[in-house]
Amino acid sequence: MPSTWYLVGVLAIVFSVTLALRAVPFAALRTLRNSTTVQQLSVTMPVGILVILAATALHGTISAEPRATLDALLAVGATVGIHLACGRRTILSVGIGTAVYVVLVNAF
Repeated sequence: MPSTWYLVGVLAIVFSVTLALRAVPFAALRTLRNSTTVQQLSVTMPVGILVILAATALHGTISAEPRATLDALLAVGATVGIHLACGRRTILSVGIGTAVYVVLVNAF
């Protein structure tokens, strides 16, 4: 069993590295806030991440349960519709799309 001071030392190092890794992006962002690249990424990156997430989820759903393909596509349609109709609120559209999928899979 390691000594108490050894464990305290390890925890101090872990704390310091974690704090530094979490603080660096905010410090860098302060200097890059007016950059056109960062502004472009702030617009396109969330959409790209959602597209990758949706494609991965659809592929996993369709390959695991081919009968749920129509349910998944209807839920994606509902998600896109809610997203466009309700002011592009990601949490709202993903939440409602997930609920639609759960209802369709369990109801039929």
